Amino acid sequence: MTEPERQLPECLLPGWRRTVLKVGSNLLAADGGGLTSRYARELAAFIDASHALGREVVLVSSGAVAAGRALIRQHAAAGGDLAARQALAALGQAPMIALWQSLSARPVAQVLLTHDDLRNRRRYLNARATLRELLALGVLPVVNENDTVAVDELKLGDNDNLAAIVAALVDADLLLIASDVDALYSADPRRDPDAQPIGHVVQLTPEVVAMASGSGTAVGTGGMLTKLQAAAKAAAAGIPTALFSGRDGATVKALEQGRLRGTLIDVTRNRMQARKYWLRHAPAGNGSIRIDAGAARALRGGRASLLPGGILAVAGDFHRGDLVEILDANEQPIARGLCQYGAAEVRRLAGRHSRDIEAVLGYSYGAEMVHRDDLATVVNPETAEGGMEA
Repeated sequence: MTEPERQLPECLLPGWRRTVLKVGSNLLAADGGGLTSRYARELAAFIDASHALGREVVLVSSGAVAAGRALIRQHAAAGGDLAARQALAALGQAPMIALWQSLSARPVAQVLLTHDDLRNRRRYLNARATLRELLALGVLPVVNENDTVAVDELKLGDNDNLAAIVAALVDADLLLIASDVDALYSADPRRDPDAQPIGHVVQLTPEVVAMASGSGTAVGTGGMLTKLQAAAKAAAAGIPTALFSGRDGATVKALEQGRLRGTLIDVTRNRMQARKYWLRHAPAGNGSIRIDAGAARALRGGRASLLPGGILAVAGDFHRGDLVEILDANEQPIARGLCQYGAAEVRRLAGRHSRDIEAVLGYSYGAEMVHRDDLATVVNPETAEGGMEA
């Protein structure tokens, strides 16, 4: 394909305050094995520039297996076996984190997750609380799968999909996927000279997914198909996805100005709309929280969290992370939300100040019983069905 035919269309990135950036193995693995900063340096500069603008970045980084394999070259042939790959991942985690720390102007924190951590609601909330606190501290979280204990997380495309899940976990506004592929093409550009780059995907239809192909190298574990799967997961949470080449310095630099040379996969509703929609339709737990008039007014304002001081009573039973109904003093539903504490804990905290939480319980999951980001209010208290704010 000639250069003019391969020229990528350029579009503006959606505005964002928090993003998840996924960096593939092919950008970190050196030609002779091990890790290289050749492409990571430009990506780290983008992260630092984003921080300087008051934005937050969570990094999902591949590369641990490749780094581990380089440390024990004589066993490189064993890399296809699951147990061997898990051992290589354990070996490679330290140099992979060290690479990012050497390139980052901020402290780097390693966060290891498995899909089980994200399926279990309590562990999900703990992971989210940790990541939010790291971001609040100005730290760069570097997330990876906990490959050393996972059973099936080293399958094709795990970190692409993990990045999408993490994007939803931290309420990101944008998912950025950097790889050695510069865009989604109408066909595999390695095999079809007529393949054309697609700059904007409005909706991931079966026809669009059919354009994708599998992993193109022995280093990476995912291909374009897994990136589209990740984009679909992100879209379900109202998060757009940008695919771009992390090997092109000009492309990475353009991101700092909000310009994308690659493929933007759009969403039909924004992040908060998707979040509120889910809260509206997800099944509630077996319990409710009744609040006083002052707390009810605050929640109806749409920008307040539920604090323990406004709670009058708790009915039924629910666990930390369950979706609960929130009722006013007349037991009319005014909101639904994910409770940060279980029913027994909320009963003990009812009417108290947030500063007393740790003294009462011996621990604290935060000042809010229900955080405003996890809450959808009812517009018409008489008809909760269909009355939630979008």
